[in-house]
Amino acid sequence: MDSGGVLVTRPGKKRARAGSGAPGGTRHEEPGEGGADEAVAFIAEQTGALRKLAERHKLDVLHYLLGMTKLEADEHLRLRTKRKLS
Repeated sequence: MDSGGVLVTRPGKKRARAGSGAPGGTRHEEPGEGGADEAVAFIAEQTGALRKLAERHKLDVLHYLLGMTKLEADEHLRLRTKRKLS
């Protein structure tokens, strides 16, 4: 599907992965394959790094938007943690 020059794809089904064989073995997962909290933490971390890059290159609008994205991700994590403690 083409949306203004941007390729948009449909998400496919994820295949089950084989375990490592060890009880409670570690799984090597791509970012975003865990729960919502893991995804938001990853987004917050990566957004912070991208924001620094935008600032270094004086990309003011991107710096601002990435800052807002990081604030939203941090707030989401804060609220999820607060709910879990209740």
